[in-house]
Amino acid sequence: MPKDTFNNLSDDKKQKIFDAAVKEFSAKRFSEASINQIVKTAEIPRGSFYQYFENKEDIYRYMFERIGKEKREIALHSENIDTDADFFEICLESTKATFEWAQHHPEYLRISMYMEIDDSEFVTKLRASFAERFVKFIERDKERGLIKRETDSYLVAEMVYALIWKQGCLFISDKEKFIKRLSDGIKIIRQGIGK
Repeated sequence: MPKDTFNNLSDDKKQKIFDAAVKEFSAKRFSEASINQIVKTAEIPRGSFYQYFENKEDIYRYMFERIGKEKREIALHSENIDTDADFFEICLESTKATFEWAQHHPEYLRISMYMEIDDSEFVTKLRASFAERFVKFIERDKERGLIKRETDSYLVAEMVYALIWKQGCLFISDKEKFIKRLSDGIKIIRQGIGK
């Protein structure tokens, strides 16, 4: 994550660096992206970059967390999300809530696409951390008796993630079709593992 020197920068300068990172990581896989290009786009000296971040992983993690926080805030402020609902309902409603946000940020979608095809150890771990959030809800629902105890929580998390991802890519411009396909897929998974 950013060093204190980055946190002390003006909001405008922080935004410029964030935007430069988004531009680079939405154009290339993490493993192919260049700090030199981020520095050039942000119009900062290379030495300053290392005063703000340890390395490329550090700025990527910062960007990833900031985008994720923005997405979670939109989902959490949706009137339709009941945090006591089951895992499947939360997934469906939070995806609905963030659909338009995703359409207005095509660069975030491209970053996600590059994450999916990047096999670097660093990106693989980040993807796993995303699945962990799903697993927590699945485990909670097992405890509540909503999901069969023998269910492989990680496999279900991966299945739901893949469903959201694939349908989102196919129907990014058709919200109704996307939500219908997502709802149908979630219903099939829920029926298979629900009690």
